[in-house]
Formats: sequence, C-alpha cells, structure tokens
Amino acid sequence: MEWFINIIYYVVPFLILLGILVFVHEFGHFIVARRLGVAVSAFSIGFGKELWSRTDKKGTVWKLSAIPLGGYCQFLGDADESSSTSEVDLSKYSKEEQKHLFITQSPVKKLAIAIAGPLFNYLFAFLVFFGLFFAFGNYSLPPIVSDVIKDSPAERAGIMINDKILEINGIKINDWSDISKEISISADAPHLKIERGTEIIELTVPVETMDYAFDETEKPLKRKMIGIKGEAKRFQIVKDNFNFTKSFIDAAKEVYSTTDMTLRGVGQMLTGERSGEDVGGIIRIAEMSGDISKSRSFWDFLSFMALLSINLGLINLFPIPLLDGGHVVIYLLEIVSGRQLNTKVKDYLFKIGLGFILFLMVFATWNDITHLITRWFE
Repeated sequence: MEWFINIIYYVVPFLILLGILVFVHEFGHFIVARRLGVAVSAFSIGFGKELWSRTDKKGTVWKLSAIPLGGYCQFLGDADESSSTSEVDLSKYSKEEQKHLFITQSPVKKLAIAIAGPLFNYLFAFLVFFGLFFAFGNYSLPPIVSDVIKDSPAERAGIMINDKILEINGIKINDWSDISKEISISADAPHLKIERGTEIIELTVPVETMDYAFDETEKPLKRKMIGIKGEAKRFQIVKDNFNFTKSFIDAAKEVYSTTDMTLRGVGQMLTGERSGEDVGGIIRIAEMSGDISKSRSFWDFLSFMALLSINLGLINLFPIPLLDGGHVVIYLLEIVSGRQLNTKVKDYLFKIGLGFILFLMVFATWNDITHLITRWFE
C-alpha cells in the first residue's frame, strides 16, 4: 500500500507539473508560429510511442506520447522534433506550402518563434504569482525552525526542528523576518518563547557571529545569529490582498528575484564558489514536487510550479546550440550579417549542443541518485 501512496504523492504531481510546464513552453512556440504563418505539423507532450492523437483543422497533430519527460512543437519541413533542421528539400512541397515552412521564414520571424517558448514560461510564472498575491496577499515565511546549525548556540540550547518561535525578548513573532530583526538588535542573549507541539518552552540563547547563507545560491556572510534556519517560503492569507497594482509589482519582483538567484547560482558554479553537486534533474524535481504535495498546500505547489517555469524559461535562453537560446544567437547573427549561417556550421554546432546537453542530463541524474541514496540512509 505504501508504494501506491508514494505514486500518488510523487509520480502524479510530478507528471502534472511537468506536463503543464512543457505545454506552456511549447504552446509559446506554437501560437507565435501560427500567428506568423508557419505551419505546425505536430505538437506533442512527451516523446516516443504515441498514446493518443488528434489532428486539428489546420493539420497539426496533437499527441500524448509514452515518455512524459518533455515535449516538442514540430514545424512543417522539420526532419526531427528539435527543429534543428538546417536543410530541407523544397521540391517535396508545393509553392503554397513553401510559404509556410519554418526554414523559408525570415530570421526575424524565426527569432520571434524561438524566443516565444521561454517568454511564455515567464508569462505563466508571472500570472501564477500575480494570482496568488492577489488572492492571498503575498509570501509568508513562517517562524518555524527547519534546520539547526551544528555546534551553534541554538543546538547547545536545545532548539529543535519544527519549533515555532512565538516571542523574542517579549516581542511577538509573526514572520521569520521578525526573528532576524530581533536577533540582530539583541545585545547578548535573547530570551525566546517557543511552541513545541503542545508545550511552551522558554530558552535563553547566546548570539554569535557566524558564516551564514540563506540557501546554497547565496555566498556565506558573517552575521549575528543563534544558528537556526527557516522553512521555504509558503503562501498563506495575509493583509493587502485584492490589490491589483501591488500584486502586479510583487509578481514582477518575484520573477526578477528568482531569475537573479538562478543566474547567481550558475555564476557561482562557473567560478567554483558553488559545488556542481547542486545541479539537479528530473528525479530531483519529482522528489521536490512530491515533498511539497505531501506536506504543503496546493498554493505552495503552484508557487513551486511558477519557480520551475522561470528556471525552464531561463535555461532555455542559455546560448547553447539546440536550446532556444542557441537558435536565438544564430538568428541574431543572421539578422546582423544579412545572410544565413553555413549549413555545415549549423550542423556542427547542433551536434556540440546535443553532446553538452546529454552530458548535463547524465551528470544531473547521477547527482539526483546520489542525493536520494544519501536521503534514504539518513
């Protein structure tokens, strides 16, 4: 019975999450291509064996395929699902059909179609955040201890994971930011009132200056603290909801903040400040989506989906051949130079891109498996 419950909590939410994000991304390519007069031959959620299909009035085959780990939007004339076709035999198509081939479009149109997928991921994330902020007010970081730093004053004082901080020096605590503020202004050893299950515990905990980062994307800095970490952000009803302007601004800030955090994390990996062990893949996403579906609200799941949508859009904009960002670079070069890039050069770049992506997938999967094994044994 336990295996069935794990399927419900881990596999089902993961497939729903991935399916929605893939659909949003590929629909961006699809709708812009259609608007610009490019024929779309196939739109698939998943790869491999076709499980279900339907052909619409314009000849697009809509599919659900057996391997639900991605998807594609294939344009008329493409020899493969990646739309990396560099050469097409135009004699196979009528003059009318040739007008609607992707390969015959101007670099500007190709650029618009390529960039539409990542932009739709960003738009989707913005709309999710806007809806959540408008309905609930904003993120709230509850004053609940998610981790106690080893050998810290908090550990020595007996603070435990899941303890809820109610008061510090007699000041009521409503949010994690209140904890940070009160600790930072404490001269020596603040007095804490803690809720642990049905118990109310009072402790005095010395403040020490420690190296600390909120998460792995931050560079550690010296801070006055007692040695506790808070939970991830979650949604709950707070004040200032139903405010259109504030919700719009807060959603834009959240999208920017997530993008900035991701870029800083990638930069830290490239400079060696951050370990490559943090690179995760499909298994890590399934694990995280399952954890959230088990212990958090539906709104937290939506928030996680929005965060992943930003990451999906951003990663696809990286200038790696075969990804949308690689296509964008090629089309920009063609716009600037006024001529198409050499066919052999394109093919060579796409092969390099494919090799790099496969390497990243293997590397991320290895990290995911190692992480799971460590989690099981702990």
